[in-house]
Amino acid sequence: MNAIDAGLTEFVFIVGYKSEMVRNYFGDGTNWNVSIDYVNQGKALGTAHAIETAENFVDDFIVLCGDTIFGKEDFQNIAKNKMSMGLVEVENAKEYGIVKLEGKRIVQIHEKMENPISNVINAGIYHFDSNIFGYIHKTGKSPRGEYEITDSINLLIKEESMEGIFLKEWRDVVYPWHLLDANEEILKKSEGRIEGDISENATLTETVIVGKNSKILPGSHIEGPVVIGSDCKIGPNCYIRPYTSIGNSCHVGNACEIKNSIIMDSSNVPHQNYVGDSVIGERCNLGAGTKIANLRLDKRNIKVILNGKKHDTKRRKLGVIMGDNVQTGINSMTNVGTMIGNNVFIGLGATAEGEIRSKSKIL
Repeated sequence: MNAIDAGLTEFVFIVGYKSEMVRNYFGDGTNWNVSIDYVNQGKALGTAHAIETAENFVDDFIVLCGDTIFGKEDFQNIAKNKMSMGLVEVENAKEYGIVKLEGKRIVQIHEKMENPISNVINAGIYHFDSNIFGYIHKTGKSPRGEYEITDSINLLIKEESMEGIFLKEWRDVVYPWHLLDANEEILKKSEGRIEGDISENATLTETVIVGKNSKILPGSHIEGPVVIGSDCKIGPNCYIRPYTSIGNSCHVGNACEIKNSIIMDSSNVPHQNYVGDSVIGERCNLGAGTKIANLRLDKRNIKVILNGKKHDTKRRKLGVIMGDNVQTGINSMTNVGTMIGNNVFIGLGATAEGEIRSKSKIL
């Protein structure tokens, strides 16, 4: 939306795995008064390869990563400066491309240095002209077997000038728990809108969005910023706390509390449940009394296991990251920082913790 607010009107989406989800959500762009074309990358062979697939669709164009949030003003600044790259300063630059500058000119990009030469990194937004494709065609595979746009840029800056533009707003969504930070930032800027039915015995404070055909039943207390999608049933007698986003066709029922969480479409939190600092996927159902822990007793940062590797989330509060089609039995418990895949069944009274692979049963 920030790109649209900045005045961009024509988009090309490079899609691949589960592209139908992107297509179904965005359509042809009519709902946003823009035009959207789709190009299927096929096998994902890197960022340079992805950009190359759009060669016949673009000439003077902006590239942005789909998992990063940029500000409206940043889009405008990048748009005004052809052959430019967005930059940001971060505390821990080891996981990013480090950018070496001479004044405003980019002279080198170093990928993931163990001892970074600076904390200035590639932010993942670029303004190119058609010349970039010549350098992409010359780009070889990286050590991880992909064609990287940073390698193409390193070829370009040996012959042409490219300017670094420092961004004012930037949020990188690398790991699933980063969705909570992005969600908070977006909700802080939201404007209230009520399109559903609100009981006179429900209480809504601050900024709350309620979608069409949603019902907020008596005794419900909602503290914004909160967004509730369409066709939802909320309440009675539930408590929804700030920075919560609830998708379409969801049910939050009696004596439930949800705090700083994302509940995706068609999921139910219906009976005496607590969900804090969590992401709940689509078509999940929490059995009565299901509780999700979100704070260690020693108050230390929460570490998670993702794909067998331990990560420090740098969050003191994190509940569960839950995939799609997860079912929990009554009085089940989920420990802090639990990662749950798709189609998982957690039995009544069972405790879930650590990393739980898709299609698992916890009994």
